[in-house]
Amino acid sequence: MIPHVRPIALALVLASAPAAAETLVAPKVLIFDADQATQQRDAVVLAARRYATFWNTGDPTYARAALADGFVDETPPPGRVQGPSGPLLASEGFRKAVPDLTCEVEQMIVAGDRAVLHLHLRGHFTGSFEGRQGRGEPVAFIATDIYRVVDGRIAANWHIEDNLTLLRQLGAVPAP
Repeated sequence: MIPHVRPIALALVLASAPAAAETLVAPKVLIFDADQATQQRDAVVLAARRYATFWNTGDPTYARAALADGFVDETPPPGRVQGPSGPLLASEGFRKAVPDLTCEVEQMIVAGDRAVLHLHLRGHFTGSFEGRQGRGEPVAFIATDIYRVVDGRIAANWHIEDNLTLLRQLGAVPAP
């Protein structure tokens, strides 16, 4: 065994999650440190699932439950405001182009106060984006997020999206 490496457990379903979490987006694969305190792990998982459900539904209730009041986007795109308002406005704007956006959590890795998520977002371009009107074109792209959770809420987020694929699908960037 490698020194300073703890065993990792793999779970497809987190049985000890609160009952209310059943309506939240669940990760297809959940990987966590088996030595981590259950209460801390569950708090990180719950915050991440609430935030994924926000992106899946567009319902701001989930974002408000997931994000700390002092939430910091560590990798904001130009012009995005800080705090919970930033993601709320981003989702609202994105849903104008892709109203049926869904978000699946392909993988979630939890260690300490962090969660890393591999997300797959899908929908149809039926709205408008930068003066272009969608005609129902399918949209599918991936994102990776890293959350730092404090007191059960996401205090910071680092994220990267496959924006080139997205912009090509929205017709904003020509395909090669």
